[in-house]
Amino acid sequence: MPHDHSSPTHDHHGHHDHQHSGDHAHDADHGGQHHHHLPDSNRAFAIGVSLNITFVLIELGFGWWTNSLALLADAGHNFGDVVGLLLAWGATRLALKAPSARFTYGLGSTTILAAVANATLLLVATGAIMLEAVQRLYSASHAEPVAASVVIAVALAGVVVNGATAMLFMRGREHDLNLKGAYLHMAADAAVSLGVAVAAGIILVTNWMWLDPVMSIVIALVIVWSTWFLMRESLQLALQAVPSGIDVEAVKKHLASLPGVDEVHDLHIWAISTTQSALTVHLVMPQGHPGDAFFADLADQLQSRFRIGHPTIQIETGLPIVPCRFAPSHVL
Repeated sequence: MPHDHSSPTHDHHGHHDHQHSGDHAHDADHGGQHHHHLPDSNRAFAIGVSLNITFVLIELGFGWWTNSLALLADAGHNFGDVVGLLLAWGATRLALKAPSARFTYGLGSTTILAAVANATLLLVATGAIMLEAVQRLYSASHAEPVAASVVIAVALAGVVVNGATAMLFMRGREHDLNLKGAYLHMAADAAVSLGVAVAAGIILVTNWMWLDPVMSIVIALVIVWSTWFLMRESLQLALQAVPSGIDVEAVKKHLASLPGVDEVHDLHIWAISTTQSALTVHLVMPQGHPGDAFFADLADQLQSRFRIGHPTIQIETGLPIVPCRFAPSHVL
């Protein structure tokens, strides 16, 4: 993608401006973040979906054979996980599409939508688990016995399948909210399966039928607590909030410290995907156009220091003929 180095022009505000899009940094961001982990994440999604579809079929079979409503319900829940993985996988693939005349930033924001969808799915599924657990708690004394040994075996298989799938996304979750959503989804299921296995083992010895729903409620509350942070962060990105990990004041201070810069205003930072951030800002530089090398170096600094890969900078001379109407912090 070529650099957009336009010559100084006189805009409708009465200022000389220079706009520069940090495309080379944007490309580096694509290569350093997306292309680097994409083959790994693509393989992780393929393995995760395959494992979980197989496990759903196994749960359905054993649930039908043992007359275990819990296993049948968990099979339905795990199918929801397959849907969540497919959503995250599809968004990761869409994020690779090149920008178009219609979508000038590409489709990277689908990863943000997928993170929101995954958090929503996880909260809904957890709510269903809690509802079922409360109903079973009331009817625990009249519950029909099930083949506890089979339930334990299948639940432990669920721990292995879901835990292994979660491990596939463990590294990527640190810098990609979309992968974090997939990771939390699978880690939560591993925890649920472990709870089922532990409860079934204790019930096998003590016959405490109430323990299974109580364990489910406790685990569900833990999942809701962890999922809430995913939901909050993904919704914030969807609303164009500054991505977590980027300190706006630190960015502004850095820009203000650049040679020739007298003032910084109209600073905006937002996410264009779960791995890429963009910035626009006005820099008041009375000496005018600082040269293309200034913008190239600044784009590199923003990428390396703040993980901002797509900066657009407008230069103003600060002449007091017509003040910039975007200078006040409350003006968009």
